Amino acid sequence: MSFLDLANKRYSVRNYKNTPVPQEKINRCIEAARLAPSACNSQPWKFIVVDDLKFIKELANAAFEGILDFNHFAFEAPVLILIVSERQKIFAKFGGIVKKKNFSLMDIGIAAEHLCLQAVEEGLGTCMLGWFNEKKVKKILSIPKLKKVELIISVGFSADEKLPRKKRKSIDEILGYNKYC
Repeated sequence: MSFLDLANKRYSVRNYKNTPVPQEKINRCIEAARLAPSACNSQPWKFIVVDDLKFIKELANAAFEGILDFNHFAFEAPVLILIVSERQKIFAKFGGIVKKKNFSLMDIGIAAEHLCLQAVEEGLGTCMLGWFNEKKVKKILSIPKLKKVELIISVGFSADEKLPRKKRKSIDEILGYNKYC
């Protein structure tokens, strides 16, 4: 599949089949994320794969309770993958302070999208979730207090029969050559 086909097929899945995901598919998704570039090669991430359905229910109840039912579909996902921030290399951290940019979050975003694009290649759907109760998630998964859970990615086989139409701005609305337009 071409990269543009892969990118076009990647969307936020919010309706999963009740089908287990083979571990080798998840491992390839994690490998794709592991290969992502990062500032000063910091690789400021750790991944936690939650694939035990009882554990997913407990985690989803704690993570998404009382949040206006935004992420109710996470209860049905057969896999949740958490991305936890890790320490950056000193040059990346210093550069981020000087330039007022969080390179670690950029790196994690790149790794997360690598994971999601590999999931498409594997026939899986994903959704990145940033709105959750981090304190409860950290307690359930024994994540140290000083660490930060940046994303939870739901993963599974999409129950949707056809690919939704992407609603994107036109190229003319987002592109300028040699100046801001």
